[in-house]
Amino acid sequence: MGVPRAIPRLTALRRFDTCRLIPSRFADAEDSVLAPLAGGDDALLRDLFDLDNATNDRLRGESGLLPGIGVDELVFGVPNFRIINAAYTYARPEGSRFNDGERGAWYCAFEAETALAEVAFHKTVEYQEIGRFDDSVSYQALLADFSAGFHDLRDDDAWAPCLDPGSYVASQGLAARLLDAGSMGVIYPSVRHAGGTNLACFRPALVGNVRKGHAYRLTWAGSPIPQVEPIR
Repeated sequence: MGVPRAIPRLTALRRFDTCRLIPSRFADAEDSVLAPLAGGDDALLRDLFDLDNATNDRLRGESGLLPGIGVDELVFGVPNFRIINAAYTYARPEGSRFNDGERGAWYCAFEAETALAEVAFHKTVEYQEIGRFDDSVSYQALLADFSAGFHDLRDDDAWAPCLDPGSYVASQGLAARLLDAGSMGVIYPSVRHAGGTNLACFRPALVGNVRKGHAYRLTWAGSPIPQVEPIR
């Protein structure tokens, strides 16, 4: 079944405390991992920053040097703006469900349980590829609020191809059409957590009041199903 050429219905969403999980090492954007390498040598640290900045997609995006998103769309001067911008400027080369490799999106879930199921699935796929389930990773929850109209894929079988658990072809095609049409983003049911709901927000300016929530540790100990524990 192909994806219809029509677009999904619009839903006015007002949702607080949506949950996005990122590796904890990326949560403190002000702290540079380069500082210990410089050993207190300010000149060396500046050289390291120059080298890092040349390939830092967030900084390139904030300078208007990325093809997928303009500097006028990014946000500045609000809490955690670097983390918001990074979601749009660091896209996986193959893209994700509702974005291609040139422009990212802010993915989040209505509930923390859904966000945990999503990150656990994708991390488990990585371990399956190497045939080893032996790792522990901490994730920081970022809470955000939304109040806007989003295209809604829930309760409509016409959009089933966009929810294929094994393929992003249809969903990326729909996302490209929606983005060109000025869409704010997509609400869709999670395919990794039954009953869960996700949001892919296409516009940085709509990601409101970003702040830290709980942190979690996911531990794989020989099984593809990780142990999940809150760590604060």
